[in-house]
Amino acid sequence: MSSELDGPAWFTSSYSNGAGGECVECALSDDHALVRDSKTARGPVVTFTRGPWQPFIRAVGRDQFGIPAGRSR
Repeated sequence: MSSELDGPAWFTSSYSNGAGGECVECALSDDHALVRDSKTARGPVVTFTRGPWQPFIRAVGRDQFGIPAGRSR
């Protein structure tokens, strides 16, 4: 069976504790990055084109948003 029929391969950050807390899940395709709330897997999915996704991930990795780890605004 093809992966397209199985749906996207969702993953969480390696920094996630795996307890299903305040995490997002991501999935990548050739053209898009998909993001959803790990607590509501059947809920809405935010779709980004791959162009803006790469700079966003780099900015998160460099902590350019100024949110301390484990804290939300």
